[in-house]
Amino acid sequence: MAKRRACFSIILLYGALHLQAQQATPGGLKYYYKKYFPIGVAVTAADLKDPQQAALILNQFSSLTPENAMKMGPIHPEENRYNWKDADSIVAFAQLHGLKVRGHNLCWHENTPKWLFKDSVGNLVTKAVLLKRLKDHITTVVNRYKGKIYAWDVVNEAVDDDSTKFLRNSLWYQICGDDFITKAFEYAHQADPKAILFYNDYNTERPEKRERVYRLLKQLVDAGVPINGVGIQAHWSVYEPEAEDLVATIKKFSSLGLKVQVTELDISIYPWEKNRRTLRPGESDVYTPELEKKQIEKYAEVFKVFRQYKDVITGVTFWNISDKHTWLDNYPVAGRKNYPLLFDQNLQPKKAYGKVVDF
Repeated sequence: MAKRRACFSIILLYGALHLQAQQATPGGLKYYYKKYFPIGVAVTAADLKDPQQAALILNQFSSLTPENAMKMGPIHPEENRYNWKDADSIVAFAQLHGLKVRGHNLCWHENTPKWLFKDSVGNLVTKAVLLKRLKDHITTVVNRYKGKIYAWDVVNEAVDDDSTKFLRNSLWYQICGDDFITKAFEYAHQADPKAILFYNDYNTERPEKRERVYRLLKQLVDAGVPINGVGIQAHWSVYEPEAEDLVATIKKFSSLGLKVQVTELDISIYPWEKNRRTLRPGESDVYTPELEKKQIEKYAEVFKVFRQYKDVITGVTFWNISDKHTWLDNYPVAGRKNYPLLFDQNLQPKKAYGKVVDF
């Protein structure tokens, strides 16, 4: 009975939030961009239980991406055990409020449980075994949310960071070669033929990375692999990318007939870094007026490009809700506060927000 009362209370809370969002003056991001593309946000299950954050989401966004809850490690920690709780709650919230959901992600070299690559005595499994495990995982997860998730990031970050190499030398690649990429898309398409399937990667605006990602995409398209789109992660900074590089990337990828989505947008106030490190002595994390100005200009610049290419861009998703909490507070420098989003630590619109909706 207690459990039933708790569930009823949650339904009442969500219903009240939905009514509040519906009655709010239309002015959220999703209203401004209604004729352009859906505006989404990456969330945790805990975010949706916070009334203030939930109300902000409903007023501003039309699409949700589970930040971590559907990654292979959290959702499938052991071979015969799935952890559905957080993923289910995010999808249920979206269903209740009429929001779209992007699934993230089905195959990645990080956040992957160790059991996946090992046999019972700790040796690496064969290609056949690993592909079977990949198929079982994708089939189980995609089938569970069939009809509720409209798009999936199927393969994430398979292209190497080293410009002299092509594909990342992950365990996926070491055991399966590039077949794991093809098979992942095939398995996802078999599980849900209506889902829109994406390859997702970062630094795609840098010319050398753009060319290697394009090479992979072209191989997949030419081979008839059921890939429908490419995700531009957009973990950018106030210093990059330049508008012309972003335009070149959108044009090149869309020339293959693929949909383009901006899947993980945030604009850091610091120069881009990949490797984790500690905070340096005297290193500042102050959101200065100069950095604020740079961020405003960068957000205005990239959204102008997005609007120009609305015919090929089918979604823009922010990575986290506000500066109150962002993954960039702990990456690549743990304990260095970042301010990469359009809402401040009090969930209020920043000046950059005004530039994004002023068109």
